Amino acid sequence: MPLEISSYIFIIFKSFFLGLVQGFTEFLPISSTAHLKVLPYLFGWDDPGVSFSASIQLGSALAIIYYFRKKISLILYSFFSISYQNDFSKNENTRLGTYIFVASIPILIIGLLIKLLWTNFSDSNFRGLFSIGIISIVMSILLALAEIYGKKNKIFKDVNFKDIILLGLAQSLALFPGVSRSGITLTSALFSGIERKTAARLSFLVGLPAVSISGVVELFTLLRTLSILDIVPVIIGIISSFFSSIIAIDLFLRFLGKNNTFVFVYYRLAFGIFILSIL
Repeated sequence: MPLEISSYIFIIFKSFFLGLVQGFTEFLPISSTAHLKVLPYLFGWDDPGVSFSASIQLGSALAIIYYFRKKISLILYSFFSISYQNDFSKNENTRLGTYIFVASIPILIIGLLIKLLWTNFSDSNFRGLFSIGIISIVMSILLALAEIYGKKNKIFKDVNFKDIILLGLAQSLALFPGVSRSGITLTSALFSGIERKTAARLSFLVGLPAVSISGVVELFTLLRTLSILDIVPVIIGIISSFFSSIIAIDLFLRFLGKNNTFVFVYYRLAFGIFILSIL
């Protein structure tokens, strides 16, 4: 087999593998970005880069849309017909649509400001392994505290705007690798007293706009700079991310129905210590 063909096949394999990693880690509170940074380092591969990592998140966004397709269709119908409703709080779907919109504002604004004003953010120390290791340890401690001190007695009808604003502000921290978007939103929700499964569902749905917009923007960036042959591995990564994301969402929601999140606390703590130990 010619060297060029074997190299291209290996690139496709890496994209497929990283797509699986993205999907399985996006919805667990362990940071997909951190794993997409650390695993290539361990295997001696090149850093896939911010554009690739963000692009394959589209697979995860599509998985949310597919998994919650019935709920999302109801949310869209209710949200866009809000003018016909006397009190949005009486309609759960309209409230959820409003909550998703409100919670998305901080991360979209801060993400845009970083894109415009901090042009070398992707090459900054915040994307370095040392920073990811420290952040992983800090996040494990915060999740543990949320599990210990969060009352976890609120179901969706008890969630209010204060909870959602705090969740939205917390989500904006996910712009820093190692924080974990699902991890920080789940932690925020638990601190607000929301029960685990409701907290996870809110985390998934609230993250949909930010993940989708980021993925689309970075994918178009790649489309402008890559050839058709070069874009194929990205598409492969998106597809593998989609299927692994569906599995991860389903398993995580089933897990939270019967268990707490301390297994992820221990994993993140060990993951952070491991990263610091290999530097």
